[in-house]
Amino acid sequence: MSKSCKGLAGELVKCLSESDCVKVQNRSFRECAGEKSPAISTECMGLRETYLFCKRGQVDMRSRIRGNKGY
Repeated sequence: MSKSCKGLAGELVKCLSESDCVKVQNRSFRECAGEKSPAISTECMGLRETYLFCKRGQVDMRSRIRGNKGY
């Protein structure tokens, strides 16, 4: 269960590392992922939201019994 969001996390890091926020502005991944800025693409924002839903599903007891939706 703890590894069910691992693929999403990897894709999110890859997407953020290719964004202008990290490349041009030289900011950390955490700073770029935590805000809504025009330097981050909509694809990265979608991955971030999906990753957060995945992590939330690990805490929710109903989805813990059923398991997270597959990635």
